[in-house]
This record gives sequence, structure tokens and C-alpha cells, in this order.
Amino acid sequence: MEGTDPVNKKLAAALSGGAVLVVALSGCSSNKGTDPKLIAWAKTVCDAVPAQDAKIKAANEAISTTASDTTSSAATIQKTDSQAFQDMSDGYKALAAAISSAGAPPGVEDGAKRQQNVVTTLNSLSASYADLKKKVDALDTKNQAKFATGLQDVASQTTQLETQSKSGTAALNALEQGEVKDAIAEQASCKKVSSTTSTGASGPASTSTSSTAG
Repeated sequence: MEGTDPVNKKLAAALSGGAVLVVALSGCSSNKGTDPKLIAWAKTVCDAVPAQDAKIKAANEAISTTASDTTSSAATIQKTDSQAFQDMSDGYKALAAAISSAGAPPGVEDGAKRQQNVVTTLNSLSASYADLKKKVDALDTKNQAKFATGLQDVASQTTQLETQSKSGTAALNALEQGEVKDAIAEQASCKKVSSTTSTGASGPASTSTSSTAG
């Protein structure tokens, strides 16, 4: 749709990769002798990752697909973006809930504080995507000029998401230290997410999490 196409592409570009923040939960090495209780904790966390990671990635892809289609109507863009933001919000909320319910990693210094920082950041991301959904839902699809302007405002707010994604990555990296990283590295579910993300991740979150790859 002429007028909104460049804006929606900007929105898609800004969000692309922000969905793969959970790739930080992927240790690269594993040492034997890790505390069995910590292994159990890591399994609880990692088993919740693949489904939500897939949901978030699919939401990003939906926005990108619509953005690349110049024939997409304002109504189609609104519907697609709205559902995508809802899915992203739900995905991050579910991840936060999983890490929260797992509790602090056993035997880890400041484990409770590190865990809470991750939960807080993921819940913040969830709330931000929910807010974007509300703003997209309120756009006037019957007036192309107003819709394009409104979509531009939504796209401009993705800068905040980039900052939150970086904060989330930093919190995950702080949580994933020492034996926690070793325990996570042994989990097939986290390995799966890491391998599927490494082939096509881009954007702010994937760039900031690249240091976790090994």
C-alpha cells in the first residue's frame, strides 16, 4: 500500500531480531559435575523456551512478510501487526513466568537477584508490545494519510524496544554465568533454539547476544 509500505518496512526492520533475545539462553560449553539441582532448574527454564521463541519469531516474520507486500491494505497491515504484537507480548510474558516459577538457580551467588532482573525485563518487554498493539488497533485504516502517520509513530517507539532488548540480554548474560551456563548448555531445548537462531538472526537483540555464541 503506497504511503504505508516504507513505514511498515521500517517497523519490520526495527523489530527484526528483537524477537531472538532468548538466544542468550544457550550455553556453548558444558562441564561435567554440575549440581543436579541446577541441571533440573535449567531444564525447567529451557523447556519453556522453544515454543515461545517460535511464537515470537513467527510474529516477526508476519510483520516482515506484510511489509514486503506492496499490495497490503491498511486493514491487513493493522490486523497483522496487531496479532504479531499480541503474540510477542504473550511470548515474553510466558518466558518471564517460566523463569519466575523456576525460582532462583540453586547454589548461585546473587541467583535470586539475577533471576528477578530477567523476569522484570521480560515482563517489561511484554508490556511494551501490548502497548504497541493498542496503538496499532487505534489507527484509522479508512484514512491512508492518518494511518501512515500513526504507523510512523508506532515505528518510532521501537527505539525503546531496542533498549529493553539490550537490557534483557544483559540480564540474561548475568544470570548465565559459571555453572548456570554449564547447566543450560546441557539442555537440548536451549541448544535447539540456539542452532535455529544462528542461521537467520538479525537486528538489535541478535547483535547484542552474539557474544553468547560459541
